[in-house]
Amino acid sequence: MANSRFTLWKPVNRTDSQSSVALLTGGDDRTYALGLATTLISRGMRLDVIGSDDVDCPEFHSTPGLTFLNLRVDQSRDASLIRKVSRILLFYAKLIRYAAGAKAKIFHILWNNKFQFFDRTLLTFYYKLLGKRIILTAHNVNVGKRDGNDTFLNRLTLRIQYHLAEHIFVHTEKMKQELMNDFGVEGTRITVIPLGINDVFPNTDLTADEARRRLNIGQCEKTILFFGRIAPYKGLEYLVGAFHRLLTQPGAYRLIIAGKREKGCDAYWACVQETIREGVHSGRILLRADFIPDDETEIYFKAADVFVLPYRHIYQSGVLFLGYSFGLPALVADVGSLKDEIVEGQTGFVFRPEDPVDLATTLERYFSSDLYADLAGRRHQIRDYANKRYSWDTVGAMTTNVYAALLRGIGSKISGVKAAARAEEPIMKPAGDV
Repeated sequence: MANSRFTLWKPVNRTDSQSSVALLTGGDDRTYALGLATTLISRGMRLDVIGSDDVDCPEFHSTPGLTFLNLRVDQSRDASLIRKVSRILLFYAKLIRYAAGAKAKIFHILWNNKFQFFDRTLLTFYYKLLGKRIILTAHNVNVGKRDGNDTFLNRLTLRIQYHLAEHIFVHTEKMKQELMNDFGVEGTRITVIPLGINDVFPNTDLTADEARRRLNIGQCEKTILFFGRIAPYKGLEYLVGAFHRLLTQPGAYRLIIAGKREKGCDAYWACVQETIREGVHSGRILLRADFIPDDETEIYFKAADVFVLPYRHIYQSGVLFLGYSFGLPALVADVGSLKDEIVEGQTGFVFRPEDPVDLATTLERYFSSDLYADLAGRRHQIRDYANKRYSWDTVGAMTTNVYAALLRGIGSKISGVKAAARAEEPIMKPAGDV
């Protein structure tokens, strides 16, 4: 049954598959760019990947048919203002020059660059003038709305880019509806695709016991993980509040907070730090408020018993699928489409958002569940579930289907297709059948 979803996709013909595509990464999100580029290359595409030092990796230089172009230089943050301005102008000059001479027929924008308003309007319009077919992946429909700082100018420039693009990829049905309702985008120009399993982080033979020893966590301590960038919309304070409630109950609990705070939220972080100060001092909270290198990521996910996404607002979260790739169950707030990615009692549980009491109750429910009791055995089932449901093969098939339709001249009126896994039987068996 699991293989039946691939029958939705006809093989791309030789002419279409040999067409060149430019992936515009915005200089960010290496994991998504690498996952998408790898699957597109495997399907016969030729790619130009426009990246940066942050996106660069060995695979981009050793894969036939892929050209990696680093148009950014000297990204040191301690450069002078004049130097920063000059390197930004140089980058855009290189990008504009590249676009003018690029053989790629399709420009697929994964992320805009730093100057969002310019990228959404004049730069995208410039690509259109050059005759490029514009495809946009909207990982977030409206970040301003999510972060509570939306403006008329933000909405206007988003609307312009959404209507300049011939086709838009989103990751959930709710995102599709928001594009249609808030920005007037026709449903035929939107395709819902899986986010793609985050599988580029090293996953060695490191055991859970060894990971816990490295972090000085006792084998009997019930360990909770918060991982990723720290920002107000992620609701870390609610997890901290729930954790403090757990400490009043019998049992040994540990909380790991691993991630770097986002720029511009110093006041928020200062408040969170005040609430965790005593826990950090006592050792009940393990804090690493910094960027976690790729080769250290597995330590945190293997040392933890569960990870929590206490978000206040989100469209979709790559951290959820990162955790799944290590077989770790998740507790998620009922926001966005997060609950749609949880098989209750088998991959995790759902709790009310912005409610530390309900989160504490859900944590207690998890630690008394069969899922936790048989965590060692369930981890591989969660990994298998995620690899099937969020396969890059599925993402690649859906993406090349849209590419082929545009190149055949069908235009933007491509019938949007849901991720096939949503319409099938659950991939995971009931707990009793495992």
